[in-house]
Amino acid sequence: MTDSLNPGLEGVAVAETRLSQINGGQGNLAIRGFPIDELAGNARYEETVFLLLNGRLPTSTEYADFRDELSSHRQISEEVQAVLRRAAREEKPAMDALRMGVAAANLGVTEQDQGEDVRRVIAVFPTIVATYWRYRQGKEPVTPRDDLGHTANYLYMLTGEEPSEAQVAGLETYLNTVADHGLNASTFSARVVVSTGSDLVSAVTAAVGTLKGPLHGGAPGPVLEMLREVYETGDAERYVRETLDAGERLMGFGHRVYRARDPRAAVLESAAKRFYIDGGDADFFDAAQEFEDIATDLLSEHMPDRQLETNVEFYTAILLDGVGIPKDLFTATFAISRVGGWTAHALEQMDDNRLIRPSSHYVGDTQRSWTPVAER
Repeated sequence: MTDSLNPGLEGVAVAETRLSQINGGQGNLAIRGFPIDELAGNARYEETVFLLLNGRLPTSTEYADFRDELSSHRQISEEVQAVLRRAAREEKPAMDALRMGVAAANLGVTEQDQGEDVRRVIAVFPTIVATYWRYRQGKEPVTPRDDLGHTANYLYMLTGEEPSEAQVAGLETYLNTVADHGLNASTFSARVVVSTGSDLVSAVTAAVGTLKGPLHGGAPGPVLEMLREVYETGDAERYVRETLDAGERLMGFGHRVYRARDPRAAVLESAAKRFYIDGGDADFFDAAQEFEDIATDLLSEHMPDRQLETNVEFYTAILLDGVGIPKDLFTATFAISRVGGWTAHALEQMDDNRLIRPSSHYVGDTQRSWTPVAER
């Protein structure tokens, strides 16, 4: 019997999960049963991660303990700092620096406790990214603060200044919104690695390498560039028409899974609206909303057979830029959130493991004969 061929594994289910549920046709997403619009705007990131790892929200005591456990693992070794310093000096991309730092995250660690590994990799992601970025700016790293939450501490380590409540709230909503999203490419990578019996750090390192690819995690930066250009010219319709007429992709629209508007876009739109309206930069936000309306109309006109709605990247770009995340760190900030989902999926895979080993269809030459090198 010949296995059916499904390029890109599209439509193939390879695991059962209790972590996130996606309805692409209706545009719904739930995390452990909680609708994303209800969870993202109310939870602190530590609560979302606890939910992913434990299947329920923490009590106040559990939340405080989990927050303390994460904060106690934020420090990175001098050896990791040296790697990040060199990566910055050579102007390596942030995702390369993160991959290098995560791969060495357990240097100097003697205990082999799985729970500790989970907390450590989640905790060090912001420190690695912020340390790299400080070196890129020619500055010394900012020591993490135990008294700040996960989100606030990341913003603090980037600048050395305590962030505003609005900045923390905006970024917290983002981190909650993208913490998990089904069996996406990077999550699949993490599950494949641990399915072999390998360790959690290796799985997360592989996931970072997967997320680096622009087809998975690299579009919010170009979205921001597009919106800034349109905001300056004031002619959104011309930009969209020229892009579509040239056969180019319009960044921030369309998704492999959703045939309706990405539910995460709605959550981040609301968060960005609060941030920009309260922060006094309403004109840019209004222009972005106008661009979305024009783009969706013209996409429907140009490609009536396809449902290309707004995806998560569109309002990610607007929100992250607003709260002060540099464009070069957009994908790395995505990873700071998604590591919660990666570790939860890795543990879920370990609980009921079967080696992930798909097959392939051979389409090469057959019945060839060996020829000695002198006769070739």
